[in-house]
Amino acid sequence: MARVSDEALYQLAEQLGRLLKAKGMMLVTAESCTGGWTAERITAVPGSSAWFDRGFITYTNQSKQDMLDVSAATLEQYGAVSEETVLEMAVGALKHSRAQASLSISGIAGPGGGTPKKPVGTVCIGWCLEGMAPVSTTCRLSGDREEIRSRAVASALRGLIELLS
Repeated sequence: MARVSDEALYQLAEQLGRLLKAKGMMLVTAESCTGGWTAERITAVPGSSAWFDRGFITYTNQSKQDMLDVSAATLEQYGAVSEETVLEMAVGALKHSRAQASLSISGIAGPGGGTPKKPVGTVCIGWCLEGMAPVSTTCRLSGDREEIRSRAVASALRGLIELLS
């Protein structure tokens, strides 16, 4: 399987931007395993400053705590790659921004780092809209590191598009 193309990611970002702009909403991202790739694809869209506020890249557990208020207890009990953590990331990103919509991503892109319970390709994604309870999902993505990361970005964008539609 090939990675999701830059063009396909651009189209998803553009579609998301149209939805956010129509609703008068701003977006914030909180990324771990994707290292800012979502924010990069979003800011490739001309005029995205009208609907994209900022992105947090929180690669370490400490940065998740410092920047997004993820609790140490959550990280200890569930791990960085968990729905509990991405929910707290999504809520924390909203709290520390001017946005009304957030998405968060944490996963194991490989080639190492996987366990029997959380193999390489395990990616958790969270979304939060102001005034609504956050939601999350866990994906099992296949491929190499780049393929897993690109699919995680696409899944996060698609999920927020669905939530806003």
